[in-house]
Amino acid sequence: MSTAAPTLRLLPAEAPVSQCIAHARAAQARWASLPVAARLRVLRRARQILAVDPHALLNGIPADRPHAHAEILASEIIPLADAIKFLEKNARRILQPQRLGRRGRPGWLRGTATTIQRDPLGVVLVIAPGNYPAFLPGVHAAHALAAGNAVLLKPAPGTGATAQALASLFTRAGLDPDLIRVLPDTVEAAQSATAAGVDHVVLTGSAETGRTVMRDLATWCTPSTMELSGCDAVFVRRDADLDLVAQALRFGLAFNGSRTCIAPRRAFVPHERMDALIDRLTTSLRDADPVSLPQGTRNRLRGLVASAQAGGARLVVGQTPDADTMTPIVLAGVDPAMGIARSDVFAPVLSLIAVENDNDALDLATRCPYALGASVFGSAPASEALAARIDAGVVLVNDMIAPTADPRVPFGGRRDSGFGVTRGAEGLLALTAPKTVITRRGGAPTHLQPLAGGEDGLFLAWLRAAHASGPVQRIRGFLALCREGARLARRKKEEE
Repeated sequence: MSTAAPTLRLLPAEAPVSQCIAHARAAQARWASLPVAARLRVLRRARQILAVDPHALLNGIPADRPHAHAEILASEIIPLADAIKFLEKNARRILQPQRLGRRGRPGWLRGTATTIQRDPLGVVLVIAPGNYPAFLPGVHAAHALAAGNAVLLKPAPGTGATAQALASLFTRAGLDPDLIRVLPDTVEAAQSATAAGVDHVVLTGSAETGRTVMRDLATWCTPSTMELSGCDAVFVRRDADLDLVAQALRFGLAFNGSRTCIAPRRAFVPHERMDALIDRLTTSLRDADPVSLPQGTRNRLRGLVASAQAGGARLVVGQTPDADTMTPIVLAGVDPAMGIARSDVFAPVLSLIAVENDNDALDLATRCPYALGASVFGSAPASEALAARIDAGVVLVNDMIAPTADPRVPFGGRRDSGFGVTRGAEGLLALTAPKTVITRRGGAPTHLQPLAGGEDGLFLAWLRAAHASGPVQRIRGFLALCREGARLARRKKEEE
């Protein structure tokens, strides 16, 4: 198998996006006509190429912090390969037509056979984020392609090289280059694509960006999947292992430079355990590596911290950033109504909120508009019970962030954190449209005949026979159904 990169047929910058979509639609029709197994062979080759030669993708991602290459391999390259392997093993089963049996079919539909099949949507626009520029759009593209779609990839500003490397990975595996086209990294490019008529949009970004894109999509009635901001909560129960909590919080605040939508931002801690946790965090975060912050994020964070301190919060770990890098900061005495506890800020900042019990923590957590992810720390049975009550798309028990990369599980948020899911079986199905085919076997059904009048009693009897609460009522309904059927048959015979 040759892995030489073919020439990508990228349109010149002045070419209209509509022309790009026209090329994609033609290629998509051919791609969708292939068996799922044939499409998966291309994805398998892409995974195998990635395993042998990850450097084109790896080197396209900025490495601006200590251990960045190792972290990128662990957080983007390996999970992307895992996600493709999941599709290789499961997509054919997930996408195969579902034939419904007789069980549950209403009796009046006897003689029908029903099949639900999954059709590709067409051209899917993937609007990629800047924090995981390979893993997230790579997974979305792989799912879209497995389902039979074409992909337009709009990279985040400054990540065009990563997007090109992703496209090259798939085309080196034999994919028609028209099936994955890279757009410019501008807002205008995404707007042009939606106006030109894409069939679905998958956006990973801030809630503000999501609202803007949804307003554009409403004009064209274009459906979307919105994976938006987070301000994740950590629930520390009374029986939690505080050493584990501190270790997990350090990991969550440092991972990917804290540019993770499910990074911990709020921790709800019982009053009596607060001081012990602060002591452990002080020790754990003492030698944390600094991370780079864009000026806009730095200015926003300074304002949020100053406002929280003016409201009574106190800085117990770290210092408010006054340079372009910062180490993690922890605020105690935070009120859930403060902006710092309600904001989607990509910076290593944690708000500690004292609570009385689990119910108190749940109530205070809902005051934040975001509901993407959460973590619970404590004994497993009680913590799992608490997890079941948390309003969030994904909840981890005694762990943080990493298990969400499991390719089997869906990922998505609620409320201001968006809607719809990506990844897993549900994420694959979300990039298809269900089509139901119902076939009538036998002669013409009676419901095609016009009503002759007087059928009310027949339908009432059927309703009772099928749906009454007890056997006696259903038997009476069945007997009434027989009488009504015989009466109508006699009348029809007399009329003939």
